[in-house]
Amino acid sequence: MDGEARAFLAALSDGQRAEATRDFGDDRRRWLEYRPAPRPGLSLAAMAGDARKAAHRLLATALTPPAYAQAMAVIALEEVLDRREGWRNGRHSEDYRVVVFGRPGDDRWAWRFEGHHLSVTMTVVDGVVSPAPVFLGANPARVDVAGRPVLRPLAVEEDLARELLLAMRPEVRDRAVVAGRAPYDIRSGPRPSAGRLEPAGVHRGELRPAERELLDRLVGVYLGRIPEAVRPGTGNLRFAWEGPPGPGTRHYYRIQGDDLSSSTTTPPTTATTRTPCCAARTASSARTSSPRTTPAGSNSRSR
Repeated sequence: MDGEARAFLAALSDGQRAEATRDFGDDRRRWLEYRPAPRPGLSLAAMAGDARKAAHRLLATALTPPAYAQAMAVIALEEVLDRREGWRNGRHSEDYRVVVFGRPGDDRWAWRFEGHHLSVTMTVVDGVVSPAPVFLGANPARVDVAGRPVLRPLAVEEDLARELLLAMRPEVRDRAVVAGRAPYDIRSGPRPSAGRLEPAGVHRGELRPAERELLDRLVGVYLGRIPEAVRPGTGNLRFAWEGPPGPGTRHYYRIQGDDLSSSTTTPPTTATTRTPCCAARTASSARTSSPRTTPAGSNSRSR
């Protein structure tokens, strides 16, 4: 990872390198912002081809091949969304920025690749990598032809969560569904850290074996986004759902554990899906001075 970060910085001009770097102590390191908004770093649009490729190689050190493919689909959807909006908002697939905090290879350094519906931050302290936050979203959530999806980057997560909910016994499902109406966005918001959200929902121990297997598979999808060596623990898991269970309706779910927080919100039909990944809780991330991987959201409609 540090080698790819050094290669990225080496591919930049002096002026670009100044734009792409910050001190490790910069307040903007503890940051999560997936909305279209000003953000620190150098944009892909400003990079020459070799630097842009180096930026993608750096991103690939943090994501497994399936997650990297999801990230590329998220980026490509900016062009689809811009067309849907009549080209009036100037969205484009190179409006993503890369920033390096500190010096790669030092005891404490970090980097982030971020733009609309994609935020990946890796913090390294004393050789320990903390993957927090890792956020993927999709707008539109799906693109259909003849009633079938052509592109649905976050389908596996959504489908497994719904399958888990519908597999539960009615009395357990009643405890899992903590609200009849889903929020517009994920509950924790675009904050650098967050505590446990309440109600916490159903504990893994309350589920039957087949249901526990579904929950474990769902957690595995989120954790499978990042390399195995940096994945957080999965103890004390709880699952909560908000909104109706059927497809095509606004719904939200979250999974929380001792060192994990993941959640997804999906508005009706082809709107936005936001699904952050694996998060170390504040106590665990203190060892690497990084934020926990937290779901993000806001009340803004401009996304």
